[in-house]
Amino acid sequence: MGGRVSASGSFRSVPCANANADWMSALCPRLWDVPLHHLSIPGSHDTMTYCLNKKSPVSHSESRLLQLLSKVVPCVTRPVVLRWSVTQALDITEQLDAGVRYLDLRIAHMLEGSEKNLHFVHMVYTTALVEDTLTEISEWLEQHPREVVILACRNFEGMTEDLHEYLVACIKNIFGDMLCPRGELPTLRQLWARGQQVLLSYEDEAAVRRHPELWPGIPYWWGNKVKSEALIRYLEDMKSCGRPGGLFVAGTNLTEDLEYVLAHPAGSLKQVTLSSLSALSAWVREQSPGPGARCTNIIAGDFVGADSFVGDVIGLNQKLLWG
Repeated sequence: MGGRVSASGSFRSVPCANANADWMSALCPRLWDVPLHHLSIPGSHDTMTYCLNKKSPVSHSESRLLQLLSKVVPCVTRPVVLRWSVTQALDITEQLDAGVRYLDLRIAHMLEGSEKNLHFVHMVYTTALVEDTLTEISEWLEQHPREVVILACRNFEGMTEDLHEYLVACIKNIFGDMLCPRGELPTLRQLWARGQQVLLSYEDEAAVRRHPELWPGIPYWWGNKVKSEALIRYLEDMKSCGRPGGLFVAGTNLTEDLEYVLAHPAGSLKQVTLSSLSALSAWVREQSPGPGARCTNIIAGDFVGADSFVGDVIGLNQKLLWG
């Protein structure tokens, strides 16, 4: 594990250069014929929060109290909100190089923004524009022609039907033939044969009905817990109910509410996450991919470059060779 000094001067851990950048093509050939929903795939929760903008307004979907505090005492409220909103330190290319293959993209149209500028959001809005980020992903995929990404466009805020159509047009224009149309979930070998590298999940049913290039929303097991023990109990309860039939995400991300944030103004989500990594990592290493009722598929986490999370999730695929 190496390190990097950010623009703000703080030190952050990053994976070794290009670690796991081509892990899918490096899998044992026996796994090339396993459908994607039976593989173990690492993901990042709230992928784009590394570029949240402290100058942006608080999201219009947040509570009125938080919006009021942000307007009345912005010099106090905004830094606190930012510390509890950021869930990733690696940028999009670094995440892909690290081996992340599920990207959680929360898309919003800022009322204060221009007509067509779409941003990402988690309590506040990002500096990054959606179209620029999708282009960056496409350019990375061109350099890694046997890697496949699952993009989850979700939690749409302030999106009209016209804006959905604009976004889908951008998606088609940027990815083109890389897009895998919805249907039976493919294997890596099938995707490689077709030159397809992107499954795009879109949480707007009307848009999905209009566009065969889009897949419906992927279920996300969100525990909404601030303690790792409670989150693990939730995930085990979900497993006991049986896995969904297609792609799905087990989220190892911890969650705080406004009351917790206000009670811990000097804290941060990163502190909470790092203090829980040992327990969460142990749970991840115990999982198994495959078609079984208690099997996992995509496992998503926060601060994915902070420990061995990505490698642990990828490594679970070796269990498919034991049977």
